[in-house]
Amino acid sequence: MIKKIIQISFAIAIVLLLVSCKNTKQKLQEYVVTYNTSIAPSFKGENITGTTARGYLEDNKIEIRIETDLEQNELNKQNYTKGFPDLLAEMIKKDQLPKELIEEGVTFHVYFLAKDNTVLSKLIINKEELKELLKEK
Repeated sequence: MIKKIIQISFAIAIVLLLVSCKNTKQKLQEYVVTYNTSIAPSFKGENITGTTARGYLEDNKIEIRIETDLEQNELNKQNYTKGFPDLLAEMIKKDQLPKELIEEGVTFHVYFLAKDNTVLSKLIINKEELKELLKEK
């Protein structure tokens, strides 16, 4: 009788463990919600006016838009193209861009936008780019 109870308990524990594990798409959705509700409101930086995340389950990607009050001109484009990887590396260190998702194959398309919503800088972070960003720091 005790042996049967132990077997049933073990089977229930295994089922609960499997059910509680999240797949990549669930983690992607959870991250987008967390980013928009927790990270975005507290996201601070010089010239940054807001940020949002959007998930694309079929493409296994997350798009992050960082909006600024900067003018679209060549000087701003050059300056922020150089500094943008540093900002993203810092976000990775703070776990605002989770390495776990990138390592699971999710790509992050991060856009740094001028005040007219044109792109000042763009970076696609995948496994290879993650290594480069972290290597520089």
